[in-house]
Amino acid sequence: MGILEDKSRARLFYKYLSKVYDQVNPFIWNEEMRAEALELLDLAPDDRVLDVGCGTGFGTEGLLQYTDDVHGLDQSIHQMEKAFTKFGRTDEVNFYRGDAERLPFKDDSFDAVWSSGSIEYWPNPVDALAEFRRIVEPGGPVLVVGPNYPSSSVFQRLADAIMLFYDEAEADRMFAEAGFDDVNHVTMGPAYNPDIAITTLARVPENDRSE
Repeated sequence: MGILEDKSRARLFYKYLSKVYDQVNPFIWNEEMRAEALELLDLAPDDRVLDVGCGTGFGTEGLLQYTDDVHGLDQSIHQMEKAFTKFGRTDEVNFYRGDAERLPFKDDSFDAVWSSGSIEYWPNPVDALAEFRRIVEPGGPVLVVGPNYPSSSVFQRLADAIMLFYDEAEADRMFAEAGFDDVNHVTMGPAYNPDIAITTLARVPENDRSE
């Protein structure tokens, strides 16, 4: 487990990163990548969507281009304070401070879940994905963007020491263990590294609540 796959360390990390996050983020996760991922999610105008690990609201901003019913959750109050200045606490977006592995919502509360740049910090990603499955209506989409596993053995060792990096096979395993089907992956990234991120789109099984 990487050093930042610990909730208290991740909160401390983002306490300081939040000061420059919006300036640093475009070098790793930019508007073009966000737009490509949003097209995969294929939201309807009245969909109720939760942005898990919303941070300063970069993904949230993109979601608002597709639906007005957007909700954001993050464990870092320092990151969310940046989002509050953009959207208000309950104006354009309803924000919640919470844990991806224990979401404070009832079953079938949302039409879709989006999560970008958050899975790498979860100590138990399968538990969080199972929570996504629980709160999304049967048949609804879940989209997760995370860091693609490096091809270089040197960078692999570095990645493993910091946080969760994973490839398509590992994503398949995690989503299958969480009970998803119809799982598909797309790699994307800025020009200097077009495969830096792995985007996974999955659906909650249609008969999920009948089991």
